[in-house]
Parts: sequence; C-alpha cells; structure tokens
Amino acid sequence: MKMIMITLFSISVLFGSFASKKTPPPKDPNDITIPVEDNKFVVYQMMTRLFGNKVTTNKYYGTIEENGVGKFNDINTIALQSLKDFGVTHIWYTGVIEHGVLTDYSKFGIKNDDADVIKGRAGSPYAIKDYYDVNPDLAVDVKNRMKEFEDLIQRTHDTQLKVIIDFVPNHVARDYNSDAKPKGVDDFGVKDNKTVSFDKNNNYYYIPGENFIVPQGYESLGKENTYSTKDRTFTEFPAKVTGNDVFKAQPSINDWFETVKLNYGVDIQNKKAKHFDPIPDTWFKMRDILTYWAGKKVDGFRCDMAEMVPVEFWAWVIPEIKKVNPEIIFIAEIYNKGAYRDYVEIGKFDFLYDKSGLYDAVRALMSKNDAQMDMVNYTWLALKNLNSKMLRFLENHDEQRIAYFGGGNVWKGITGMTLSATLGSGPVMMYSGQEVGEAGAGVSGFSKEDGRTTIFDYWGVPEHQKWMNDGAFDGGKLSADQKKLREAYSKLLHLVQSNNALRKGNFYELHFANKKNQSNGYDDTKLYSYVRFDGDERIVVIVNFDSVTAKKFKLKITDECFSAMGLDPNGKYILKDLFMTENQYKFDGKKVRNRGSKTAGVDISIDPLGAYILRIEKQ
Repeated sequence: MKMIMITLFSISVLFGSFASKKTPPPKDPNDITIPVEDNKFVVYQMMTRLFGNKVTTNKYYGTIEENGVGKFNDINTIALQSLKDFGVTHIWYTGVIEHGVLTDYSKFGIKNDDADVIKGRAGSPYAIKDYYDVNPDLAVDVKNRMKEFEDLIQRTHDTQLKVIIDFVPNHVARDYNSDAKPKGVDDFGVKDNKTVSFDKNNNYYYIPGENFIVPQGYESLGKENTYSTKDRTFTEFPAKVTGNDVFKAQPSINDWFETVKLNYGVDIQNKKAKHFDPIPDTWFKMRDILTYWAGKKVDGFRCDMAEMVPVEFWAWVIPEIKKVNPEIIFIAEIYNKGAYRDYVEIGKFDFLYDKSGLYDAVRALMSKNDAQMDMVNYTWLALKNLNSKMLRFLENHDEQRIAYFGGGNVWKGITGMTLSATLGSGPVMMYSGQEVGEAGAGVSGFSKEDGRTTIFDYWGVPEHQKWMNDGAFDGGKLSADQKKLREAYSKLLHLVQSNNALRKGNFYELHFANKKNQSNGYDDTKLYSYVRFDGDERIVVIVNFDSVTAKKFKLKITDECFSAMGLDPNGKYILKDLFMTENQYKFDGKKVRNRGSKTAGVDISIDPLGAYILRIEKQ
C-alpha cells in the first residue's frame, strides 16, 4: 500500500457530509497523505438483451418478434475479444436473472406475468421473478437457458475477462414465484405471518386487511396494446409494501410499484428498530442465493440499491460468500455519501458507485459548463482513503447518455472520462454504446424520450448496432467520427491500466496553485490539472471543459510538487502528450516554480474539450 498526497483549499461547506466535523481543514494545501490501492480495472456494462439484438424495427411497445432481442449466444468469442481489445477487463451482464416479462413462455412451464405490474414488454431487470433462474428471453433454447448462460460465463473467462451480474437484495417482483429453486428452498413469504405489518421472521412487509390496487393512471403497454393478463386487476391480499418503502395499498405510478420490499429485520415504521438476533430468515435466503451464483463462477456482484439493505447484513453475508470464492467482488450502488464509509469499513464492500460525488460534478461541467471544479477537488479530498474504492463512470443504465445531456457533443465524454479515469486508482466503467456516441433516442414504450436507453422494452440500439455490424463486431458501419471516438476511449482505457502513475501512483493537485495564478491565463472555471506519479513515471493531466474556446496559459508546478515527484528543481524537462496529440512542451524547472515571478509556468495551449495526459521527461 502506497501513500498519496492530495491538496485542500479554502472551502468549508461543499460535500460537508463526507468530512469529519472533528477535524479542521489543514492550513497547508499539501499536508494530507492518503493511502492508495491498485484497483484499476475496467467494467463494461451491457444490457444483455440489447447488446446482440440486430433487429432495427424499433416499434413502440414492439413485441419480442417485432423488435427482436439479443441472446446469450450473440455474445460470442468475436464480440468478447473485441471488448477485451477495447480495454475491458470485466463485463457486467445486466438483466440476467429471471424477471417479469410480457412474452408467453407458459409452454415451458413458466407462469405468465400480470401486465398490470410489469413495466414495458420486456420488463424491469430489477423486478426479480426467480432468483434461481435466468431470463428466458436471452436463450435460443428456453429449456437449456441456464446452460446457455453457463456457456457465456465460460466464453467470457476463456477470453480472459471476468463476469459481474446484478444482485437485487432490496426487493423482488410483485409476483415472485421460483420454479427453479433447489430442493428444500421455500419461496419468500411462504411462512410469513400476514396479519401484521412487521414481524422479524417475515420475508415481506404487509398492509393488513387491504388489497393491493394498481396505481391510478397506469396503462400497461399503452392504450393501443393488449396482453392476456392486462385487465387492471392484480390479486394480492394483504397488500405488500412497495420496493421503495411505500406503505400504501395503492402506490403511485412513480413508485417501484412492480416490486415488493424485502424484510431484513428492520421495523421501518418503528424508528427503523433493528431485530437481528437471532438472524432473520431473509438473511439466510439471500446468502443461499448469492452462494448459488458464486457457484456458477461469476466473479462479482453489482448490488442494486445496497444502502436500502442494513449494513449489518452485508457485514455478515459478504465474508460468507468470500468463503466460496475469496476473489469475488461486491460493488454497491449507493448514493448516500454519509454512508459510504460504513458500507466499506463495516459492510465489507470492495467498491462503491461514485455517483453523488465525482459523477455529479463532472456531469455539471459537461452539461451546463458550471464552475464545479471545487466540487471535483473536494470530492477527492473528502473521500480520503475511499478513493481507490470508488467505481467511476459517465454513463450507466440509470443515467442519461452523454449525447443527450451534452447537447449532442459526444466528445465531452472524452474530457469527462479522462478526469474520471485518471483522478484516482479505483475502477472505471463504460456503458455499452457510450464509446460510439449512442444517444438513447426514441420512445420505446414504457421508456420515454429522456436520453436513457430503455431497460424496460424490446429495442435495438442504433449506434451500437453500427459497431456490431450484423454480428461482425468490427465497427464496419460506424462513421469516421464514431471510429475516432471509440479509438480515443480505447486508448484512454489502455493508458490508465498500463501506466503505473495513472494506475496506482500518488496524486498531487495543481489546480489550487494555478487557480491563484489566473493572471497567467489559467481559467479555473473550465480547466482542471493535477499530477500522478510512481517512481520515475510522472504524469501531468490537464482537461479543458470549455467546448468553444481553446485555453492558453502558464501551468505552474510548485516547489512542493517538484519535491514530491523527486525532480531536480533546477532541471530541464519536456511534457509529452501520450493521449490525443503529439504536443510537447519544454520547461525549465527553475522558471516554472519561481514563486515571485508572474510569468512562472509551462506555456500550455489546449483545444476546446481538450484532454492532456503529459509525461514528464528529461530534456
């Protein structure tokens, strides 16, 4: 484990929930050291049913026959090798575990789902119908669907890639019914006392004496479409509590009404009183489910809404699963910054989403050109030793596409991703289609025109399909600009993994010193700069979030930074770009760090939306 230096500047309230109120900010901007771990790997998230779909019809609320669906078998060795060559190390197969769908599989012994509690035709991948089975949509031969997934795991491993799947612990489908569960396993709720709202031994929460009512105004499949189970009724008595903690018999159309909340022994209505001794039944059921999938040789779990499940459960279950596979990883989807440390230090998570910190700051810079640089800086500082635990990204299935919120300028993604991927030593993530500028356009059904690629409907992903090129997976139908964009992302992903400074090096922030030096042209509202270094490998990163104006300035590198990097303060050096350009900048250490000179600094020119990864070399 190495130590990392990071800076603090004069700011007292931003992201205050991260920082300890007992410890005042240091007076010197370079007096904090933070441990760093080498956790730089690259996750590629794909919506599994969309990835291999070659059909381009994209009919509103189209059926599986009309709009098509990708299969496990579509993700062949050619596709996997292409992703590996792109720079990916882990694939997150989203939507694998069986969830509710509006396609009739009754001839295979699979119960039809009720349309009034399903979103879209393809259904939400987070409304799990059977934790012990896979989505029949994804199989060529439905009877052999699990074997087809196991073969995909093997293909993925044979390509030297690792497999991540979702674990959805907080809620299940309204009509959960496992027909694939092992012998001796009871479904959730079979032994529940349904006369009370809460019982620590129950798997669900209830609203005694009331029937569930479909949300007012919900018209499954739209007014134009029908399905055998679409009748505005759904029998559930007593009503179960909805997945987002809604204790009403009739949730709203904006609630997670297609799901029901699982009970981990927390009496939500009684000041969230905890009843964990003896261990609640739900804990054992979920441990057994995780053990089942670990036995399938998956390499990790992305845990949906992990913060809605008590941290004590994670503290118990994660070590249990690591007895099955010590190398398996757990990634928490979590948004409450105040709970980050608990879910790592108590809950034993390996990694956390960095959505509410760096993502939000970078998105603001990319979409609004807001001056969020201080937020970027403070995010890094406030996380302290959690930085290497943060999974950083610009897109995923919940977030809008860059092409949408970036006003159509997909190159903003390169600027934002350079910052996200090089700022720390934790993992980074790409979402399928991001690398070719997918815009998430079109009203697909339940998903509206909101800049997100649908997770509820059968659909083809147009720009991604151009790269897929009818199954060749060679980018044959991409435009020249799309090919250039994909190559830029690929180069960045390879750089952050192969360069030791970017992969696991120390950090020294330059933004603060240059922020005070604006007379030399440094625009602190659009530029961000820092150093990463490991031994003799020293890298300067500069990003320009201005999409219109190039920036010319003198970059000051302080005495302290020279010392931290082990450079001769009077030596002569060259900055060589390893990334998007062949630009070089010569400088004299003595002149660059001269505190008393208004002209001190390296002369830098960076294009609009430019991103430099500059290696320091001796002249």
